[in-house]
Amino acid sequence: MKNPAPTPQKSAFKKLLSKALSLGEQATAILYLLKWLLMCMLVGTLAGSASAFFLVSLDWVTTYRETHTWIIWLLPLGGLLVGLLYHYYGGRANGGNNLLLDEIHRPAKIIPFKMAPLVLFGTLVTHLFGGSAGREGTAVQMGGTLADQLTYVFKLRPRDRKLLIIAGISAGFASLFGTPLAGAVFGLEVFVLGRIRYEAILPSFLAAIIADYTCLAWGVGHTQYGIPIVPHLSALGIGYTLLAGAIFGLAGMIFAKATHFFTRLFKEQVTFPPLRPLFGGAVVATVVWLMGTTKYIGLGIPTILGAFDNQLPWYDAIVKIILTAFTLGAGFKGGEVTPLFYTGATLGNALSTAIPLPLALLAGMGFVAVFSGATNTPLTCTIMAIELFGADSAEYMALACVTAYLFSGHSGIYGSQIIGSPKHLFYGRFKGKSLSALDHHKKMRRKKNAT
Repeated sequence: MKNPAPTPQKSAFKKLLSKALSLGEQATAILYLLKWLLMCMLVGTLAGSASAFFLVSLDWVTTYRETHTWIIWLLPLGGLLVGLLYHYYGGRANGGNNLLLDEIHRPAKIIPFKMAPLVLFGTLVTHLFGGSAGREGTAVQMGGTLADQLTYVFKLRPRDRKLLIIAGISAGFASLFGTPLAGAVFGLEVFVLGRIRYEAILPSFLAAIIADYTCLAWGVGHTQYGIPIVPHLSALGIGYTLLAGAIFGLAGMIFAKATHFFTRLFKEQVTFPPLRPLFGGAVVATVVWLMGTTKYIGLGIPTILGAFDNQLPWYDAIVKIILTAFTLGAGFKGGEVTPLFYTGATLGNALSTAIPLPLALLAGMGFVAVFSGATNTPLTCTIMAIELFGADSAEYMALACVTAYLFSGHSGIYGSQIIGSPKHLFYGRFKGKSLSALDHHKKMRRKKNAT
């Protein structure tokens, strides 16, 4: 069978490309830049606008919950509603962040558009009724989903589609936290542990910066943090930083493992998925009532800010880990990153009683280092620290993030992360495996040894 004749548009494009190639590498680079500038303007505008709407909505539901605390008793019903929606209508959207990573590793089908409104609604319900969850999962899923819809528009090949999803992830993250550089690197770093896809570097940075600009253009701001005192980095200071980084890494590992544990527990004990958030919501609402405080639910931004200024109870980080892992394990929607910020900032605050470094500096180190350990993204977290806290503390932040990355082990909150480069040579044989596959292998090995 003869190949169909090329359309006039394709013929014109081929002629243009052929002419550019004949002019040299720079002419080709110009075409490549223009191509991705066009697509990333669309991705950044869509993701930034979605994040702006989400942040405004999230602020409204949080304010309403804090002024009408009785609404927390409706958390089980809210969970049941979200559970029913995802069970009967979610389909592939149930995969969440891991679906985005899977589509980057092994492109199969366009991410269903319904993922964006579903995760937005589910997250707002979680925060309105008092679940303990974050927000980055929502922004990342909305950014990746909206970006992937452009695959239809531009008729992209699988190679370019991967880059487009990465750009959407970067755009969602950057516009949510107001950290365009960290957002760009997050999209490059998150899906493969220990490797960065440099072919995606231009789309990621373009989309992240445009998305952040778009969110700000809507008049939506971000939380500001500050570290007033940063001592000169001495040999002793390096030692203290490495010690703190190791502790932060273990906290990140515990957070990830606790979330996976409660997810498995609910799946084993409650076979009908919509009932999981119903039962889980009842437990969380009761616990909040017994504690007599709402500081451990929602995002916990006031507590995070307080960790930079005042001494807090030593157990704040522990309570937040348990409540967040339980909430997400029960099937509520949201994210893990802001609770990781909470865990790290309050843990650093607690460590200031034993490690002779400034309280705000340790809170800032924990803020990014626990995140680094739980997501295996040390470069993202180091850059985020510079964007949020300034460059004066960069050496402390970098050492803490890298050490936390090492000490969190080969675990993480994203089970679909692939091991591209092991953290140390003992795990070299698991290169190319996902973290969920590695976790399964460890379980099988423990069972074998036990018998």
